[in-house]
Amino acid sequence: MTATAGRTVPHTAKSPTELTQPPLVDAHHHVWDLSVRDQGWITGEELAPLRRTFTLADLEPEARAAGVGATVLVQTVTVAEETPEFLELAAGSGLVSGVVGWTDLTAPDVAGTLAALRGLPGGELLVGIRHQVQAEADPRWLLRPDVLRGLRAVAAAGLAYDLIVLPHQLPAAVRAAALVPGLTFVLDHAGKPPVAQRRTHPWADGLRALAALPNTVCKLSGLVTEADPRTWTAEDLRPYTDTVIDAFGPERLMFGSDWPVCRLAASYADVLDTARTLTAGLGEDGQRAVFSATARRVYGLGGPT
Repeated sequence: MTATAGRTVPHTAKSPTELTQPPLVDAHHHVWDLSVRDQGWITGEELAPLRRTFTLADLEPEARAAGVGATVLVQTVTVAEETPEFLELAAGSGLVSGVVGWTDLTAPDVAGTLAALRGLPGGELLVGIRHQVQAEADPRWLLRPDVLRGLRAVAAAGLAYDLIVLPHQLPAAVRAAALVPGLTFVLDHAGKPPVAQRRTHPWADGLRALAALPNTVCKLSGLVTEADPRTWTAEDLRPYTDTVIDAFGPERLMFGSDWPVCRLAASYADVLDTARTLTAGLGEDGQRAVFSATARRVYGLGGPT
């Protein structure tokens, strides 16, 4: 048993360090440097532990100790300068194998911007684009004509699109995925279900509708911070992970730590151990998909899939 902040995570699944072929992939983490720019979303007492700089040097020992051999670095703010910085950082890293960046989907020349990013140092590591849709007041923001035009440009560039949405925004995400079938939509944090409220609906309905489309995949990430960060247990998460597994199946699921945000509720090792516990019923082949193959295939990270 592993104890974390008053919780216990049973080791009922194979240790992640035993799954060595191929190495584990962490498909979702962040870094930020507050000396470069502020992270305006880090506000209030609950998020105070995140109000510091987090670097790859902070992440790498934890990730390597957990058996992670490749990661995907994901955007944090809607600032154009962040993506080039991330690409350059990834190019100099032995750990980051892909970057999900940001660009203004509503801009007239999204295709040109994506091409320019690809030409920068580390540009070959650009694997996806994300926008903070969860912060948009319009629940149908994804269906705006200019946004759909931008999404089609992302598809034409051969990139994926990460969806960071709240449950009430899932219907628009479903419609957008249907309207842009050539684009792979990656649902971050399983659509942020209301774990702390112990409710599954209407989140589950929206999730299943999205999963019914073949061009969608889902990240098993971010759930520990949707639960009560002080008292959560693996069993609190199980109704949500079971729903996700049933809807998408292991071939369309990928693990992400959501480090360092996860540190509000759990250590890196405990997030991974919990995910392994909750996916134990998938068997070794299913877990290999969730913890490596799906991310490598969807993001084109290379290595065995």
